[in-house]
Amino acid sequence: MNLTAPPKIWFRLILVSGSVIFADQITKYIIKINIALHDNIIVVDNFFNLTHILNPGGAFGFFASGSPVIRKFIFLFLSSLVAIFVLWFYKKCAADFIFLSCGLALIFGGAIGNLIDRFLYGKVVDFLDFYIGSAHWPAFNVADSTICIGMAILIYHIVFNKVPDF
Repeated sequence: MNLTAPPKIWFRLILVSGSVIFADQITKYIIKINIALHDNIIVVDNFFNLTHILNPGGAFGFFASGSPVIRKFIFLFLSSLVAIFVLWFYKKCAADFIFLSCGLALIFGGAIGNLIDRFLYGKVVDFLDFYIGSAHWPAFNVADSTICIGMAILIYHIVFNKVPDF
């Protein structure tokens, strides 16, 4: 990968992704030291809890019940490949597509935040638990949130054909 792009674009990536990784890892650390595994703190009754769980699967528990060997391959190897692709795409668009590059930096930071957990624990720390009555949205974390926001920005740019020519 050619890293000879203008330093300003790499500063943007480091600033956005670094902020995501820091916020993700610090919030997970705070949860781990303050809430026992599977315990929760009710924040808004019948709507939102902080619940400490370890998610062996992907986003929203995807592949959680799959083989540990397959999960490890998918979430370590393929996630690393996706992170490399996001960096390549970032380099292609960062100079001319600032909003898109910020979205890609959000995706990259979120991916790295969750990869850190996978390398350290083999699972991802999730804690944001939204629900209404017995209907629960799967628990998630800051990294998952930034990946979703970044994907929304990416989809917007694809739908409205605001992506660089390759």
